[in-house]
Amino acid sequence: MTLSLPRIFLAAAHKSSGKTTVAIGLAAALRRRGRNVRMFKKGPDYIDPLWHRLASGRDSYNLDFNTQQPDEILDLFVHKGLGADICLVEANKGLFDGIDLEGRDSNAALAELLDAPVVLVIDTEGMTRGIAPLLIGYQAFAENLHIAGVILNRVGTPRHEEKLRAAVERYTDMEVLGAVGRDSSLVLEERHLGLTTPGDMAALDERIASIGIQVGGAVDLDRLEEIAAAAEHMRHPRPVPDSRPEPDVRIAIARDAAFCFYYPDDLEAFAQAGAELVPFSPIADAALPDNVDGLLLGGGFPETHMAALAANASMRESVCRAIRAGLPAYAECGGLMYLAETLAWKGEKQQMCGAVPARAVMNARPQGRGTIRLTATGSAPWSPIRAGGVVAAHEFHYASLHGLSDADVFAWEVRRGHGITGRHDGIVVNNLVAGFTHLRNTRQSPWVNAFVDFVRQHRG
Repeated sequence: MTLSLPRIFLAAAHKSSGKTTVAIGLAAALRRRGRNVRMFKKGPDYIDPLWHRLASGRDSYNLDFNTQQPDEILDLFVHKGLGADICLVEANKGLFDGIDLEGRDSNAALAELLDAPVVLVIDTEGMTRGIAPLLIGYQAFAENLHIAGVILNRVGTPRHEEKLRAAVERYTDMEVLGAVGRDSSLVLEERHLGLTTPGDMAALDERIASIGIQVGGAVDLDRLEEIAAAAEHMRHPRPVPDSRPEPDVRIAIARDAAFCFYYPDDLEAFAQAGAELVPFSPIADAALPDNVDGLLLGGGFPETHMAALAANASMRESVCRAIRAGLPAYAECGGLMYLAETLAWKGEKQQMCGAVPARAVMNARPQGRGTIRLTATGSAPWSPIRAGGVVAAHEFHYASLHGLSDADVFAWEVRRGHGITGRHDGIVVNNLVAGFTHLRNTRQSPWVNAFVDFVRQHRG
């Protein structure tokens, strides 16, 4: 049994082609038309989906070959796409880029898995006739893909657009769906981990609306919707439980401008596991929420908010006291940095919580970046897998920990990647596990259930 699921896969020739700006512009424009838009991101990126959510008004979900099996990707895509008028999937890097030489983890492979029409967003700066052999090469290399059209991006002048359109029309059979002009107001600023997060920018609604007006006015939205609607029907996904149990544990979750790296489906898994997530702000709140049974500190940008985090001494003391008293806690990357004794960046050093006996230092270059493979040591208070089992995840951090002891206990041995020491990740302090690895709750790594079960066992 199959169902209609209108969809477009937005890809490019290389990273930093303006895909995210075009994607959020299209989402905002389609939403303004009254369309129900669902967005997805290829890979483990946390930041682009935050922008997707603002533009579409709905959570955006990651589709990642590293942590998910193909059938898991398909099930997630169809489940979350049900009821949407159009699904927009944003690629990462270029259409054919990936780690595997055969392309099994590439954007093209994901577009093929989803059987989604591809629209190429081409950065045309400094390009005219040369766009033709680029597109011809992409068509020839993608025999199993339907490249439905191209959006010309960062076009300089009307004359530039005219030359580009003429070259595409003469030498290819590819359809030009629009031309987005070069405009500094369309640029989303970048920093060391990628795009600036929405929480660190002002006038967000106006910014999204402006991008939607500009991109929507430059692209043939009617034709885009026609292409999406013509996509082949997809099979129905496996059924999932409709009801959620009444929560019997409460877990405090850090959510503010400094801590915002969470996968929506992971957060949904907490509800399915019987946990209520209670948000709090390490920047603004005086202490942890009352009557919580566990603590979750995700990643983010504590370094850009370190002065405010340090100034909130009562919260730092509340967190440290709870962890020392044995509150079950899990922290990833930015959360680990916040739990360290101090955090240093750009010649400045600030006091942090001190729950982890080490000093966090931001470096000029990434210390760990990309896929990571971990083996469970068996020394952690909880684990999604048995000792010796392997978890696939990712890391992206400029920070390192200094002042570690030979007596420190770790949850993970690193088989590929860096983690905390190059050999280990997930430092264990009482009932805390804190590492640089970002886990994804999947079939091979059901970390949410494992953590909630541990919290439940130690409740009170």
